[in-house]
This record gives sequence, structure tokens and C-alpha cells, in this order.
Amino acid sequence: MTRLAVIGAGSMGAQIAQQAALAGVDVWLHDTSAEQLEKARSSNRGHLMRRVEKGRLDAVAAEKALSGVRETTDLLEAVSRADFVIEAVFEDMQVKRSVFAALDQAAPPDAVLASNSSTMGISKLAGATSRPELCVNMHFFNPVLVMDLVEVVRGPQTSDETAERAMSVAREIGRTPVLINKEIDGFIVNRILYAATQEAYRLLDAGVASFEDIDVAVEKGLNWPMGPFRLGDFTGLDVTFKARSHMYESTGEERFRPSPQLEAKVRAGKFGRKTKEGWYRY
Repeated sequence: MTRLAVIGAGSMGAQIAQQAALAGVDVWLHDTSAEQLEKARSSNRGHLMRRVEKGRLDAVAAEKALSGVRETTDLLEAVSRADFVIEAVFEDMQVKRSVFAALDQAAPPDAVLASNSSTMGISKLAGATSRPELCVNMHFFNPVLVMDLVEVVRGPQTSDETAERAMSVAREIGRTPVLINKEIDGFIVNRILYAATQEAYRLLDAGVASFEDIDVAVEKGLNWPMGPFRLGDFTGLDVTFKARSHMYESTGEERFRPSPQLEAKVRAGKFGRKTKEGWYRY
């Protein structure tokens, strides 16, 4: 049984830890903020209690899973006995590199250090450690408690054993992994999604159709559960804009340039559901 530590108690980290506990995996959840850990605990309880109310999870099993996530603000306590660590802090290169450097010192020398980043290949983070062969991307999808997929992405120095350990951990916590053998911006899912949604933004910017009608066309014509603009509001337009800006800056390809209308929404602080307004109002 894997001894897992998750670093960062935002929505992604909190749910990764909770999914692990649901599968019976020994897990620590770390954050520098005790308040954030409390928010994570409350959010996870809400998710599991809704399952109990709908008859999809036994109440005793829910309480056991909630108590299975041990929380701490002490990094050493979280990782000193871990054999697998998943970093899930926010998408900032220097912050992530500092976390990886700290993990390199605090975690056992044979522990795998994985990043949940959706935009930064592990080669950009592994150099902050003395164990690049034990570093790998392990990209979960939001919301983790619902979405089954995990993209395991090898860096140039990731060993075969590390890649297989990441695949195994994903399966152990009840998720389906796919292996990406070549580090590439956007990985698989986001790269394909970027292409489709970028075309939707181009249609909007060109005045071809309203964002509402583009959403309806995609939902009814392609059978997407959410159109690209509704999906952007759900994910967070700030997250979407940052990811697209990273793709554009890292590739220099004009096709990845963020939409001016998307940028305007972000500059105005309209990020979607979390601010009660994005493309739609909530």
C-alpha cells in the first residue's frame, strides 16, 4: 500500500487526497495555511455527504474516508515517511520549484515526486531536486472526485520505474491512467480541448455567432455536456487565460494567442462561477 502525501489543499489537492482515502490509501494532506486545510476538510465533507444523501456511499464509509485524510501544516510530518508525493499548489513556476526543492530535502530519497500541473512539464521542476529520474507529471482532472482520468507524463529524465509507479498509484486510488511518453505542452486532453475551444473563441471574436449560440451548437451538435464558454466559467476564466497564455508564450504559435474577449473578462475580474459572473451570470 502506497504511503501518499499531497502538497497543497486547494480544490485539486484536497480532492486528490480524499479520492486516495476513499480507496483506502494512507494519505497526508499538507498546506502552509491551517485555514485552507479547514476549508478542504469542509469541502470534502460536503462532497461525500451528498453521495450519502443520494445513496451512492455508505455513511460509515464516508466518515472513514474523511478521517483517512490526515492534515498538517508541517511539511516534514507530511512527507517524512511517504513513498509517493503529489504537488498540487497553484500554477506558478517559482512556487512549484521551491516546493520541489523542499520536498527533495524532506522526503525519503527513494520517494517519487509528482506534479499535478496541467501546463508545466516536469523537466521545468525536476532540476530543483537531486532526483530528476524520480520526478513525473501526474495530471488529475477537476473535479477529481468525479473525473476518472489521470495523465502520467514522463520528462526527459523520468525513469521507466517512476512512470510505472505513477501509473500504479493512479490505479490504486481508483483512477484510470494514460501514459504520455514525450513531454509536450498541454499533454493530450488539454491540447485537443485547446484546439476545439480556441476555434470557438475565434468564431466569437469574428462576430460569427454569440457565445450562447456557440455553446448551444457544441452541446447539441457535438454532444458535449458543456459548451466551451460554459466550460470556461466552470473551470475559471483566469485559469483558462493563464493556460492559454502559457501555451502561446512557450510555443510562439499564433494559433494559441488568447482571445481578446477572454482577456477582457479576466482583466475585469469576471472569472466565471467563482466570481458569480464570467460569460454567464450565476
